[in-house]
Amino acid sequence: MRYDTLPELAAYPARMNCATELLDRAVQRGWADRTALLAPGIRWTYQELLDKANRIAHVLVDDLGVRPGHRVLLRGPNHPMLVACWFAVLKAGGVVVCTMPLLRTRELAFTADKARISLALSDIRIAAECEAAMPDGRVVHYGAPGQAGSLEQLMADKPAAFRNVDTAADDTALIAFTSGTTGQGKGTMHFHRDIMAVCDCFPRYVLKPRADDVFIGSPPLAFTFGLGGLVLFPMRVGAAGVLLEQGTPPNLAKGIEEFGATICFTAPTAYRAMCALLPSHDISTLRECVSAGETLPRATFEAWEERTGIRIIDGIGSTEMLHIFISASGDDIRPGATGLPVPGYEARVIDEEGRDVPDGEIGRLAVRGPTGCRYLDNLERQRAYVQDGWNITGDSYRRDADGYYWYQARTDDMIISSGYNISGPEVESILLLHPAVQECGVVGAPDTERGQVVRAFVVLRPGFTGDDALTKQLQDFVKAEIAPYKYPRSVIFTDALPRTDTGKLQRFRLRQEPA
Repeated sequence: MRYDTLPELAAYPARMNCATELLDRAVQRGWADRTALLAPGIRWTYQELLDKANRIAHVLVDDLGVRPGHRVLLRGPNHPMLVACWFAVLKAGGVVVCTMPLLRTRELAFTADKARISLALSDIRIAAECEAAMPDGRVVHYGAPGQAGSLEQLMADKPAAFRNVDTAADDTALIAFTSGTTGQGKGTMHFHRDIMAVCDCFPRYVLKPRADDVFIGSPPLAFTFGLGGLVLFPMRVGAAGVLLEQGTPPNLAKGIEEFGATICFTAPTAYRAMCALLPSHDISTLRECVSAGETLPRATFEAWEERTGIRIIDGIGSTEMLHIFISASGDDIRPGATGLPVPGYEARVIDEEGRDVPDGEIGRLAVRGPTGCRYLDNLERQRAYVQDGWNITGDSYRRDADGYYWYQARTDDMIISSGYNISGPEVESILLLHPAVQECGVVGAPDTERGQVVRAFVVLRPGFTGDDALTKQLQDFVKAEIAPYKYPRSVIFTDALPRTDTGKLQRFRLRQEPA
């Protein structure tokens, strides 16, 4: 189904603020007393969330000088206050730049510089690295009610009503960063109408949530998979979202039981891990489970269905496209296949020249719909990703005769481990800072638990010995410089790296090396 045939998408007005549509209108619809957000020890209604977002919006405009178009960095684990800040920035006409809580100073500094950010709202527990990354900016803490100048103190005497800025539907609402094969983060810009469009495609036509649903999941809200599954989708129908600061499989299984969750969003790795935890947790309230972030192995699908009776809804999305654009649910699921194009989107499998390949043959996945890639200040990457109006995702797929899409592999050097996208060249750039490393190459290696793990091939400088002690030293070094999940779980010391005649590293040959 083409995106221009969906009445929901065609009905968007020219001027629209997605905070108004998702939060203010929820209260106007009579949902004020419904539960919007849950967390350990916390329950906020839609009215309470609206009041807090309005007070924070006043702080942004009246005290911090935020004006329409200003970009505000958000930093914190999944928590209701992070959501209130997210809506407040949009209400003030600003642009949200939400960051992963595990990012280090180096990564935050790049993001702040690339997005030209001078203001950040950060959970006080992880504010230090944000402050170090923005020496010339201002970082306002939340989670510290008694602290002078904290967000809670600033918002305490603000009114609970706020007149949202009148934004255009195609004004930028958020910039989501993703890592690329070059190792530098790429900002992808999304409009107010894009946020509403992802609410009106995958959840409406595939997931089909209800007002009494309770959503839960592991992805950080800075990951657009988590933003949609834990905030946008439940709020579009008046449901509730559970926010866990640590979404590990044990915490997720416990949270499903504790909060009576009905819909779960997480990566295949977590579903595999939770299979072993089910005997000690009552997750009978679960109705639907959604998987994305990495390919869903058929063995995981079958193991979960055998233990729970639930068929996992697989899906592929991307930060560039904001959320899931190929999926299937219920009787439409074919184990092992990603699914069919979500209503509103079109997909093709093409060759290097952009021509359709016959069904059954492998090619590049191309997709288009109501959302699409707009890179921040990266025209070269924009031209490579968007060709003739089609978004080229970097995935190899084949389509069968019934129109189902079957994932084959990544077409670039991205490593997908436990649902996280990890750039091999970025890890290489950090390892090369260590005095023992002369050369290195980083690739993804197959792993039964995580899908892939980061593997580093290292050529040492003279005087260093490649042993277990140095392996741990290199791993700890990477963890200290960038997000810990990016560290190489496998380190192989070698005398030389395979290169072309022009000196380019041949990563495909590293992937062929035995462990």
